[in-house]
Amino acid sequence: MSAERPPALSPLGLSATWFGTGLLPWMPGTWGSLASLPVAAALQWAGGAWALMLGTLVVLAVGTVVAEAYARQSGMKDPSVIVIDEVVGQWATLVPLGFEPLSYLVGFVGFRLFDTTKPWPIRRFEKLSGGWGIMVDDLLAAGYAGIIGYAILNLAGQV
Repeated sequence: MSAERPPALSPLGLSATWFGTGLLPWMPGTWGSLASLPVAAALQWAGGAWALMLGTLVVLAVGTVVAEAYARQSGMKDPSVIVIDEVVGQWATLVPLGFEPLSYLVGFVGFRLFDTTKPWPIRRFEKLSGGWGIMVDDLLAAGYAGIIGYAILNLAGQV
């Protein structure tokens, strides 16, 4: 097994790092989440929540394969430069929250909070191996963030 990072400009490198955002210094997951927002907004603008949900499922499928291949090539279980999992988690968070600036702010903050703190049982699932192991903790964080975010926005009269 090679212990080298795949080339950044390769299709594998570009997709795993969400077009290089995972290579930015300091908090690559936050950069990946931020960089996912314009694409999420474009999907929602073009086709509503259904388009964002479909996009999330497509990136989940592709991301699971890509994350596993990148991790295998790098020789690491879950390299921090892989941020396609943050894209999936961020988009999944936004699906139920709506297409408003406040929804995006609440969804972004909530997802980052749950993705970084990994409350029960998220941390337990992080231990799974392969691409699915890289992706599943972000999906669970998205579940928490989506539910809490929806409750906050509902209380604020925004949904």
